[in-house]
Amino acid sequence: MITCGRRLEAYPGLSAQRLTRELGDRGYTGGYSTVRDTVRSLRPAGGGKPYAVRFETPPGQQAQVDFAQFRVRFADAPDRVQVVWLFSMVLGFSRLIWGRFVMRQTMPSVLACHRAAFEAIGGVPREILYDRMKTAVIGEDEDGRVVYNRTLGEFAKHYGYLPKAWRAYRPETKGKVERPFRYIREDFFLGGVFRDLDDLNAQFNRWLSTVANLRLHATTGRVVNEAFAEEMPALQPLPLVPFGAVLKLERRISHEGMVSVGGNYYSVPDATRRRVVEVHSLADEIRIFEDDRLIARHPVLEGRRQRSLLDGHRRQRRRNDDVPLPHAPHDLMIKQAA
Repeated sequence: MITCGRRLEAYPGLSAQRLTRELGDRGYTGGYSTVRDTVRSLRPAGGGKPYAVRFETPPGQQAQVDFAQFRVRFADAPDRVQVVWLFSMVLGFSRLIWGRFVMRQTMPSVLACHRAAFEAIGGVPREILYDRMKTAVIGEDEDGRVVYNRTLGEFAKHYGYLPKAWRAYRPETKGKVERPFRYIREDFFLGGVFRDLDDLNAQFNRWLSTVANLRLHATTGRVVNEAFAEEMPALQPLPLVPFGAVLKLERRISHEGMVSVGGNYYSVPDATRRRVVEVHSLADEIRIFEDDRLIARHPVLEGRRQRSLLDGHRRQRRRNDDVPLPHAPHDLMIKQAA
């Protein structure tokens, strides 16, 4: 188990399941229990903390949503460490995990992740339990009742689920989503090599479908996908029309023909006459209007200081050698002399 020791030395948090798969790829033919016992001897488990009592929910009743911060050095930008956020939705009954890494916790990102999660699982749970993240919970009123972000409330009403905030100082109520973050970090993220955000999400999706959602869950004692097959019919159907909340903004066009939205830049056509345009920011699209006329549609960019320049927005200017020479008398004299 020398390889196992070296991997744990480099990444102490790696799980025994992850190491068993890696060793199997290198020709190891032993069982998981041997690797598990070796990991325990190399990394003694902590003790003294009481176990939390799990609160189970019926099929289709509840999902839990939260964000977790990860730091990554992408292969395409190896000189800097970047912060990315993992949005995770975990179904309470089956423990099915759906997730996506994003650059920022913005409302458009939150809504886009919810929508993608619902479409991926083929339905909507009756309630979603949230941490008190700012994109979900604003605070409490004078009577101590939770006040939710209005846009999220409209989104929840459109999809037919009840948003709920888990109680403060009760970490056991959100264990179904927080424990998977540790599992994801140890079994997928640590020691991985990712080219960029798209590659990170592509590898994560493969891991979810081939590892995480195929595993025998330690708490439920069932294979996650098999439990999800039982839970899926209990989910509420998707609405006929996706949620389309619009944040309307006025933006001034820069001298480069770009408008700034959420720290990123989106192009307008060269023919745009007004210097100030109306921008509609949706969950997955930026729409730009001039005098109520749609002049540009861009996909929402992740991160900051990114640029989206659409084809056809810039006129093709002719090169200098394509410009005809002026027909001046001295030009004719030169040609005749030649």
